[in-house]
Amino acid sequence: MNSPSRTLVLCADDYAQDALIDDAVLHLARAGRLSATSCMTTSPRWREAVAQLLPLRPALQLGLHFNLTESHGGHYPAHSLHQVLARAYTGRLGAAQMRPLWRAQLDAFEDAVGSAPDFIDGHQHVHQLPGVRHALLAELQARYRADQMPWLRSTVPAGSLWRDTKAAVIALLGGRAATRQWRRAGLQTNHGFAGVYGFDAPTLSAYAVHMRAWLAQLQDGGLLMCHPATAPVLQDAIGIQRPVEYAYLMSDAFGALLELGGWRIGALSRTVQS
Repeated sequence: MNSPSRTLVLCADDYAQDALIDDAVLHLARAGRLSATSCMTTSPRWREAVAQLLPLRPALQLGLHFNLTESHGGHYPAHSLHQVLARAYTGRLGAAQMRPLWRAQLDAFEDAVGSAPDFIDGHQHVHQLPGVRHALLAELQARYRADQMPWLRSTVPAGSLWRDTKAAVIALLGGRAATRQWRRAGLQTNHGFAGVYGFDAPTLSAYAVHMRAWLAQLQDGGLLMCHPATAPVLQDAIGIQRPVEYAYLMSDAFGALLELGGWRIGALSRTVQS
């Protein structure tokens, strides 16, 4: 058997969106099957939910899941992803509009957690869009010292995962340009990205096929996103798929796959750069 020699940053998105998602994140983190979770501070559950995460730091990195598209049942003034994309690519998401939203969501994170996020990403990857990413960079540079600076999620696919149409579209809709911009500014990102699929793997064995393909392409310091929940999440577009991901990530089969590949689930180290 291979001894662990490569670090896999395994991140569960959407913490605080729903109690079933939060339960899955907590169970996986305590089992050593997650090293990060990105949090929705726009959720009305945020303050209640985050208290359970704090004892899990620093082994579990906590990030801001910047949100423009999830309304939380009408509690947050969100827009559809199509609307956000249209506004971004017609120059209507400028700094005057975006900086206050970044500031509010970062303030909510810091007020509840007591520190800057370990990292930043976006719900439906909106953090990488034109205008949004420029406002993010300006806010980070004004807000944090170098030793406080969060790392940022790059959606540039690892290795041959570029061949997947959905992964390539996500990267081309801002991921590649954002990654270049952030690295030029001296900000840290993950080395390779995986976890993109059509949320169309209804069984553990079907999801395992995706997992094997992702791990075959990731390198040390690569980021794999996941969207687990302990049961189907109602009124959520991917709600049926979430418990499949959770069951597989908790399984002995996943543990064996990690061991076979020499993977250790861990945090992104400042010594691991893209």
